[in-house]
Amino acid sequence: MKIFVDGPCIDPYIKKIANYLNLKIVGNEPDSNHLLYNKKGLSYVSTSSKNKSILHINFLKGSLGWRMKRSEHESSLKKAIGKHSHQLTIFDATAGQLNDSMIFLSLGHKVVAVEQSKILYLLVSDAIKRASKELPILNNLKFVNGNSIEIFKKDNNQFDLIYLDPMFPIVKKNVKRSGNLNCIKEILSFENFMNHEDNLIEDFMNLKYKKIILKRPLKSKNNYSNINYQIKGKAIRYDVFL
Repeated sequence: MKIFVDGPCIDPYIKKIANYLNLKIVGNEPDSNHLLYNKKGLSYVSTSSKNKSILHINFLKGSLGWRMKRSEHESSLKKAIGKHSHQLTIFDATAGQLNDSMIFLSLGHKVVAVEQSKILYLLVSDAIKRASKELPILNNLKFVNGNSIEIFKKDNNQFDLIYLDPMFPIVKKNVKRSGNLNCIKEILSFENFMNHEDNLIEDFMNLKYKKIILKRPLKSKNNYSNINYQIKGKAIRYDVFL
């Protein structure tokens, strides 16, 4: 994989990213999957299908921006968190694009979010950089690249709950709308992180914790017998462990 810089110059920021990923910067667009850096920021470009898919994370626009503006209406997620008179510290062990972590922040909580993929971590970090002036809630976010189990073990007493959101399978009726998920799967495959999430869930179950929230498709199989309760929405459910 390479980094295509679509612009007049190569700045120190993209050089730092290239060094972090150990990737080559090029001035001509590659035919294969690559990272794109231009005036919009950092993106991932998939050329695996007939039509290009671009993963560009933006906290200020799109569906996530809309969800953040109406975070009080996230009834299922709020029920899973529970009612609290104080600010919680939430450990998001599968950060991904930070979709639900941004809702936690919008609800007034603190979040430590961990992403194992270096590429996804940098894509999200770039989005944080672009949104930081307009979203002061990001001051309550600590975003880390690494192994979430190891990071949790260092200071597990500070966390009120662990949030786990493993990737959902792509169903046939949603194939056309699954571009971002396909891009993420390609990134994880490139970095050899596929199929790690089931083990991650088991590992957290074996640790000392106050509460775990596991996000799953509504009709998916119950794989754990120790679920304390479930919060069900239209398409997803939250399995809660105490």
